[in-house]
Amino acid sequence: MSGIFRKRNTTAYADALFCEAEGLRRLSDGLKAAGIETIRVPEVVGVDESTLEITAIEPARAGDEALEALGEGLAALHRLPQSMYGWRRDNYIGLSPQPNRWAEYWGEFFVQERLRYQVSRIRASSVRNRFEDILDRCDDTLISWLNEHCDQPSLLHGDLWSGNVLFDSEGPWLIDPAIYCGDREADLAMTEMFGGFGSAFYRAYDRAFSRTSVYEQKRDIYNLYHYLNHYNLFGSSYQCGCERGFLAMQELCARAA
Repeated sequence: MSGIFRKRNTTAYADALFCEAEGLRRLSDGLKAAGIETIRVPEVVGVDESTLEITAIEPARAGDEALEALGEGLAALHRLPQSMYGWRRDNYIGLSPQPNRWAEYWGEFFVQERLRYQVSRIRASSVRNRFEDILDRCDDTLISWLNEHCDQPSLLHGDLWSGNVLFDSEGPWLIDPAIYCGDREADLAMTEMFGGFGSAFYRAYDRAFSRTSVYEQKRDIYNLYHYLNHYNLFGSSYQCGCERGFLAMQELCARAA
Protein backbone atom coordinates (compact mmCIF):
# COMPACT_ATOMS: atom_id res chain seq x y z
CA MET A 1 0.00 0.00 0.00
CA SER A 2 1.28 3.46 -0.83
CA GLY A 3 -0.09 6.93 -1.40
CA ILE A 4 -3.62 8.18 -1.86
CA PHE A 5 -6.22 7.03 -4.35
CA ARG A 6 -8.68 9.71 -5.48
CA LYS A 7 -12.07 8.56 -6.68
CA ARG A 8 -14.22 11.03 -8.61
CA ASN A 9 -17.98 11.21 -8.28
CA THR A 10 -19.31 9.90 -11.59
CA THR A 11 -22.91 9.66 -10.36
CA ALA A 12 -25.69 12.23 -10.56
CA TYR A 13 -25.90 12.38 -6.75
CA ALA A 14 -24.06 14.91 -4.61
CA ASP A 15 -23.98 12.68 -1.51
CA ALA A 16 -22.81 9.47 -3.23
CA LEU A 17 -19.20 9.66 -2.03
CA PHE A 18 -20.28 10.59 1.50
CA CYS A 19 -22.38 7.41 1.58
CA GLU A 20 -19.44 5.38 0.28
CA ALA A 21 -17.17 6.88 2.94
CA GLU A 22 -19.69 5.97 5.63
CA GLY A 23 -19.82 2.42 4.27
CA LEU A 24 -16.05 2.05 4.38
CA ARG A 25 -15.93 3.32 7.96
CA ARG A 26 -18.74 1.05 9.14
CA LEU A 27 -17.15 -1.99 7.49
CA SER A 28 -13.88 -1.14 9.20
CA ASP A 29 -15.67 -0.80 12.55
CA GLY A 30 -17.44 -4.12 12.02
CA LEU A 31 -14.24 -5.98 11.20
CA LYS A 32 -12.56 -4.54 14.29
CA ALA A 33 -15.53 -5.55 16.45
CA ALA A 34 -15.28 -9.08 15.04
CA GLY A 35 -11.55 -9.19 15.78
CA ILE A 36 -10.63 -9.55 12.11
CA GLU A 37 -7.25 -8.22 11.02
CA THR A 38 -6.85 -10.27 7.83
CA ILE A 39 -9.41 -8.22 5.85
CA ARG A 40 -8.72 -4.53 5.50
CA VAL A 41 -10.71 -1.51 4.38
CA PRO A 42 -9.11 1.63 2.93
CA GLU A 43 -8.92 4.54 5.33
CA VAL A 44 -11.01 7.55 4.35
CA VAL A 45 -8.52 10.43 4.16
CA GLY A 46 -10.97 13.02 2.84
CA VAL A 47 -14.33 13.31 1.10
CA ASP A 48 -16.45 15.99 -0.52
CA GLU A 49 -19.13 16.05 -3.23
CA SER A 50 -16.63 15.51 -6.04
CA THR A 51 -13.77 13.42 -4.62
CA LEU A 52 -13.18 10.57 -2.18
CA GLU A 53 -9.59 10.16 -0.97
CA ILE A 54 -8.63 6.76 0.41
CA THR A 55 -5.44 4.83 0.97
CA ALA A 56 -4.15 3.32 -2.27
CA ILE A 57 -3.75 -0.43 -2.74
CA GLU A 58 -0.95 -2.11 -4.71
CA PRO A 59 -2.71 -5.09 -6.32
CA ALA A 60 -1.29 -8.61 -6.23
CA ARG A 61 -2.48 -12.05 -7.24
CA ALA A 62 -4.89 -13.74 -4.82
CA GLY A 63 -3.79 -17.22 -3.77
CA ASP A 64 -5.76 -19.75 -1.75
CA GLU A 65 -4.44 -18.35 1.53
CA ALA A 66 -5.79 -14.90 0.75
CA LEU A 67 -9.14 -16.33 -0.40
CA GLU A 68 -9.39 -18.36 2.82
CA ALA A 69 -8.68 -15.22 4.85
CA LEU A 70 -11.48 -13.47 2.97
CA GLY A 71 -13.92 -16.31 3.62
CA GLU A 72 -13.09 -16.64 7.32
CA GLY A 73 -13.13 -12.89 7.87
CA LEU A 74 -16.42 -12.34 6.08
CA ALA A 75 -18.01 -15.15 8.11
CA ALA A 76 -16.86 -13.51 11.34
CA LEU A 77 -18.28 -10.16 10.22
CA HIS A 78 -21.58 -11.83 9.34
CA ARG A 79 -21.72 -13.59 12.71
CA LEU A 80 -21.97 -10.28 14.55
CA PRO A 81 -25.74 -9.79 15.09
CA GLN A 82 -27.20 -6.40 14.26
CA SER A 83 -30.32 -4.93 15.84
CA MET A 84 -32.56 -4.56 12.77
CA TYR A 85 -32.70 -4.95 9.00
CA GLY A 86 -31.99 -2.04 6.70
CA TRP A 87 -29.96 1.11 7.33
CA ARG A 88 -30.32 4.53 8.86
CA ARG A 89 -30.20 6.39 5.53
CA ASP A 90 -30.64 5.80 1.83
CA ASN A 91 -27.40 5.14 -0.03
CA TYR A 92 -26.25 3.87 -3.43
CA ILE A 93 -25.35 0.66 -5.20
CA GLY A 94 -23.01 1.54 -8.03
CA LEU A 95 -24.73 4.30 -10.01
CA SER A 96 -28.21 3.63 -8.56
CA PRO A 97 -30.01 4.89 -5.47
CA GLN A 98 -30.58 2.23 -2.81
CA PRO A 99 -33.51 3.05 -0.49
CA ASN A 100 -33.26 2.00 3.14
CA ARG A 101 -35.26 2.12 6.33
CA TRP A 102 -35.15 0.20 9.58
CA ALA A 103 -37.31 -2.93 9.51
CA GLU A 104 -38.02 -5.70 11.99
CA TYR A 105 -38.47 -8.39 9.34
CA TRP A 106 -36.12 -9.26 6.53
CA GLY A 107 -38.68 -10.50 4.01
CA GLU A 108 -40.67 -7.28 4.01
CA PHE A 109 -37.53 -5.18 3.72
CA PHE A 110 -36.03 -7.16 0.84
CA VAL A 111 -39.22 -7.38 -1.20
CA GLN A 112 -40.20 -3.74 -0.74
CA GLU A 113 -36.88 -1.88 -0.67
CA ARG A 114 -34.93 -4.08 -3.04
CA LEU A 115 -37.15 -5.93 -5.54
CA ARG A 116 -40.17 -3.63 -5.78
CA TYR A 117 -38.03 -0.52 -5.88
CA GLN A 118 -35.95 -1.79 -8.80
CA VAL A 119 -39.02 -3.03 -10.66
CA SER A 120 -40.60 0.43 -10.25
CA ARG A 121 -37.62 1.94 -12.10
CA ILE A 122 -38.05 -0.17 -15.25
CA ARG A 123 -38.84 2.15 -18.14
CA ALA A 124 -40.46 -0.42 -20.44
CA SER A 125 -44.03 -0.55 -19.16
CA SER A 126 -44.75 -4.03 -20.54
CA VAL A 127 -41.77 -5.50 -18.67
CA ARG A 128 -42.45 -3.49 -15.53
CA ASN A 129 -46.11 -4.49 -15.42
CA ARG A 130 -45.31 -8.17 -15.94
CA PHE A 131 -42.72 -8.21 -13.17
CA GLU A 132 -45.03 -6.27 -10.84
CA ASP A 133 -47.76 -8.85 -11.48
CA ILE A 134 -45.41 -11.68 -10.46
CA LEU A 135 -44.49 -9.81 -7.29
CA ASP A 136 -48.15 -9.15 -6.49
CA ARG A 137 -48.91 -12.87 -6.76
CA CYS A 138 -45.80 -14.08 -4.91
CA ASP A 139 -44.91 -11.46 -2.35
CA ASP A 140 -46.82 -12.80 0.69
CA THR A 141 -45.38 -16.28 0.25
CA LEU A 142 -41.91 -14.98 -0.54
CA ILE A 143 -41.90 -12.63 2.45
CA SER A 144 -42.91 -15.42 4.82
CA TRP A 145 -40.32 -17.79 3.35
CA LEU A 146 -37.51 -15.25 3.62
CA ASN A 147 -38.49 -14.39 7.19
CA GLU A 148 -38.45 -18.08 8.09
CA HIS A 149 -35.01 -18.67 6.60
CA CYS A 150 -33.10 -15.66 7.94
CA ASP A 151 -31.86 -16.02 11.53
CA GLN A 152 -30.44 -12.55 12.16
CA PRO A 153 -29.49 -9.24 10.57
CA SER A 154 -25.82 -9.06 9.57
CA LEU A 155 -23.77 -6.12 8.35
CA LEU A 156 -23.47 -6.60 4.60
CA HIS A 157 -21.00 -5.18 2.13
CA GLY A 158 -24.00 -5.04 -0.22
CA ASP A 159 -22.18 -5.08 -3.58
CA LEU A 160 -19.80 -7.99 -3.09
CA TRP A 161 -18.68 -9.02 -6.55
CA SER A 162 -15.08 -9.74 -7.48
CA GLY A 163 -14.41 -6.19 -8.68
CA ASN A 164 -15.05 -4.86 -5.18
CA VAL A 165 -12.47 -7.08 -3.49
CA LEU A 166 -8.81 -6.26 -4.08
CA PHE A 167 -5.73 -8.15 -2.92
CA ASP A 168 -2.22 -6.99 -2.16
CA SER A 169 0.75 -8.99 -0.96
CA GLU A 170 -0.73 -9.18 2.56
CA GLY A 171 -4.30 -10.22 1.72
CA PRO A 172 -7.80 -8.92 0.87
CA TRP A 173 -9.31 -5.44 0.90
CA LEU A 174 -13.00 -4.53 0.67
CA ILE A 175 -13.89 -1.49 -1.45
CA ASP A 176 -16.98 0.23 -2.93
CA PRO A 177 -19.58 -0.95 -0.38
CA ALA A 178 -23.35 -0.48 -0.53
CA ILE A 179 -23.85 -1.34 3.11
CA TYR A 180 -26.99 -2.27 4.98
CA CYS A 181 -28.05 -4.95 7.45
CA GLY A 182 -29.65 -8.05 5.98
CA ASP A 183 -29.42 -11.77 5.40
CA ARG A 184 -25.73 -12.70 5.21
CA GLU A 185 -26.47 -15.00 2.28
CA ALA A 186 -27.35 -11.98 0.14
CA ASP A 187 -23.64 -11.07 0.24
CA LEU A 188 -22.65 -14.64 -0.60
CA ALA A 189 -25.14 -14.83 -3.46
CA MET A 190 -23.59 -11.85 -5.19
CA THR A 191 -20.10 -13.36 -4.96
CA GLU A 192 -21.37 -15.98 -7.42
CA MET A 193 -23.05 -13.61 -9.85
CA PHE A 194 -20.00 -12.88 -11.99
CA GLY A 195 -17.95 -16.03 -11.68
CA GLY A 196 -17.41 -16.65 -7.99
CA PHE A 197 -14.53 -16.18 -5.57
CA GLY A 198 -12.94 -19.62 -5.84
CA SER A 199 -13.45 -22.82 -3.88
CA ALA A 200 -10.97 -21.85 -1.14
CA PHE A 201 -13.16 -18.86 -0.22
CA TYR A 202 -16.38 -20.91 0.07
CA ARG A 203 -14.73 -23.75 1.98
CA ALA A 204 -13.29 -21.30 4.50
CA TYR A 205 -16.59 -19.45 4.89
CA ASP A 206 -18.53 -22.69 5.42
CA ARG A 207 -16.05 -23.93 8.03
CA ALA A 208 -16.58 -20.74 10.00
CA PHE A 209 -20.32 -20.17 9.39
CA SER A 210 -21.93 -22.75 7.16
CA ARG A 211 -24.43 -21.65 4.55
CA THR A 212 -28.02 -22.77 5.10
CA SER A 213 -29.67 -25.71 3.38
CA VAL A 214 -31.74 -23.32 1.24
CA TYR A 215 -28.86 -21.13 0.14
CA GLU A 216 -29.14 -22.12 -3.53
CA GLN A 217 -32.81 -21.12 -3.60
CA LYS A 218 -32.02 -17.84 -1.89
CA ARG A 219 -29.16 -17.14 -4.28
CA ASP A 220 -31.43 -16.82 -7.31
CA ILE A 221 -33.83 -14.53 -5.44
CA TYR A 222 -31.12 -12.29 -3.98
CA ASN A 223 -29.27 -11.94 -7.27
CA LEU A 224 -32.52 -10.89 -8.93
CA TYR A 225 -32.04 -7.55 -7.17
CA HIS A 226 -28.67 -7.08 -8.84
CA TYR A 227 -29.90 -8.25 -12.25
CA LEU A 228 -32.75 -5.74 -12.03
CA ASN A 229 -30.29 -3.00 -11.10
CA HIS A 230 -28.02 -3.88 -14.02
CA TYR A 231 -31.01 -4.06 -16.36
CA ASN A 232 -32.07 -0.57 -15.31
CA LEU A 233 -28.54 0.78 -15.70
CA PHE A 234 -27.23 -1.06 -18.76
CA GLY A 235 -30.22 -2.40 -20.66
CA SER A 236 -31.58 -5.53 -22.25
CA SER A 237 -28.48 -7.72 -21.98
CA TYR A 238 -29.46 -8.27 -18.33
CA GLN A 239 -33.13 -9.04 -18.95
CA CYS A 240 -32.49 -12.79 -19.22
CA GLY A 241 -31.01 -12.73 -15.71
CA CYS A 242 -34.15 -10.96 -14.47
CA GLU A 243 -36.38 -13.51 -16.18
CA ARG A 244 -34.47 -16.38 -14.55
CA GLY A 245 -34.82 -14.74 -11.17
CA PHE A 246 -38.56 -14.26 -11.50
CA LEU A 247 -38.97 -17.85 -12.71
CA ALA A 248 -37.04 -19.06 -9.64
CA MET A 249 -39.31 -16.91 -7.47
CA GLN A 250 -42.45 -18.40 -8.95
CA GLU A 251 -41.13 -21.95 -8.54
CA LEU A 252 -40.13 -21.28 -4.94
CA CYS A 253 -43.52 -19.77 -4.11
CA ALA A 254 -45.35 -22.68 -5.76
CA ARG A 255 -43.45 -25.12 -3.56
CA ALA A 256 -43.80 -23.03 -0.40
CA ALA A 257 -47.50 -22.18 -0.78
